[in-house]
Amino acid sequence: MGFLKNIFGSSEPKDEKVLPWIFLDDIQQLDFIEEKSKTKPQLIFKHSTRCGISRMVMRQFEAQYPFSSDNVDLYYLDLLTYRDISNAIAQRFGVFHESPQLLVVKNGVVVTAASHGAINDLDLNTLT
Repeated sequence: MGFLKNIFGSSEPKDEKVLPWIFLDDIQQLDFIEEKSKTKPQLIFKHSTRCGISRMVMRQFEAQYPFSSDNVDLYYLDLLTYRDISNAIAQRFGVFHESPQLLVVKNGVVVTAASHGAINDLDLNTLT
């Protein structure tokens, strides 16, 4: 039985990690994010809900996410629904739009930005 479990996986439920996502769904939240970043790092994860690569990167990110809401605030942006917010982020923070993309905002500016697989290569532990 163990052999089949190794090949096909287990049907036993896996513990899902639930992240403290804050949904970014109002352009005015960018003012709050910028201000809040002066006391605590703000992360923005831009995700395309129709992209398999974006979904894969997001799952990997969720699996290795090292913080609680005490350390950083984590924002989730659905790019397909809120493209105007993504455009505003690009303009305000001077970053080129990509998807998926993770932005780290500290002291009102983006200090780190990564997209695709590079998101999971970031050492986020250096933020706090």
